[in-house]
Amino acid sequence: MTTEVTDAYVREQLDDGLRCIGCGALMQVDDPEKSGYLPMSALKKAIDSDELFCQRCFRLRHYNEIQPVELTDDDFARLLHQISDTKALIVYVIDVFDVTGSEIAGLPRFVGQDNPILVVANKVDLLPKLLNKNRLKQWLQAELKAQGIKAADIFLTSATRPQNLDELLATIDDLRAGRDVFVVGVTNVGKSTLINQIIKASTGVQDLITTSRFPGTTLDRIEIPLADGKQLIDTPGIIKRDQIAHVLRDKDLKFALPKNEIKPRTYQLNAAQTLFIGGLARFDFEAGARAAMTAYFENNLNLHRTKLAGADAFYDKHAGQLLTPAPQITTPLVKHTFNTSEKSDIVFAGLGWISVPAGVQVSGWAPQGVSVLIRKAMI
Repeated sequence: MTTEVTDAYVREQLDDGLRCIGCGALMQVDDPEKSGYLPMSALKKAIDSDELFCQRCFRLRHYNEIQPVELTDDDFARLLHQISDTKALIVYVIDVFDVTGSEIAGLPRFVGQDNPILVVANKVDLLPKLLNKNRLKQWLQAELKAQGIKAADIFLTSATRPQNLDELLATIDDLRAGRDVFVVGVTNVGKSTLINQIIKASTGVQDLITTSRFPGTTLDRIEIPLADGKQLIDTPGIIKRDQIAHVLRDKDLKFALPKNEIKPRTYQLNAAQTLFIGGLARFDFEAGARAAMTAYFENNLNLHRTKLAGADAFYDKHAGQLLTPAPQITTPLVKHTFNTSEKSDIVFAGLGWISVPAGVQVSGWAPQGVSVLIRKAMI
């Protein structure tokens, strides 16, 4: 005979700090607008199960539906800053397709100067297979040095198609030396997917932590016990508002966030030509000799070449139709101009990049608030 679960019993469990196993948020039954919410009736049924998910995680997992939550950027930063008081191994996950957009400024200050940092460059399967992996590691090392990070090691992997998971686990075990492991990164770098793979390899449990294309899926730290009594801790992703995902409709995220190997698209451009990147961004070749320029974006994102003269009017007329997808809120694109002294990438944060030669003047345009940056060419 099953014992009836009472409201009082549920309240008692909530007072003890009941957490959603999908996102780590503290469970609650009072405010649907806040994280961790689940109606009392649903919580009564699920409270003693092994799959206790808040309403947000349940809808995200089963219907791919996202609900906004009230956590601020300061909340995320505060949760991350708590690591500096501990002795731990920091596993810093970056998105190798969006390195610039997945950097955490001042990371050593957040996590403690004495804690070793293992950099895991995720989504390497998205880059062209011919890319030399040793050269990529050297390039990453230079990028990390510019951030003030001396990595204990750099590990290339793909959380969705893991082929070297055992090697990664061995590296983590060697470097942690009996300490807790904190996994950190910005939103959408694949932290939770990576941890799910580790859990699956260790326990056989599949897809425990909620993952999605949406920014901010993990809302609080999620602790997974390790064999020696220490913890593997998934921290919430720092939300970087300068990424393209924040100006997209949910249904358009698939055009910005690639899932398969990127096929480079090379254009022989003359000065005074423009490339529209869907309706989300724009690239102008303003001055320089005719040159090959290579675009690295999601394969299904349409690129459209036209003349620089009249490009403004072309965008106004075709954004959201011929030039699709377009930003969620119609807004003029903001211009960023660069003069190159070496082979460089013009990076559209969270969207991709265009590789350009030395000695040219180019401009990248993106919605207001989305960063357009220049860096030494990755490829």
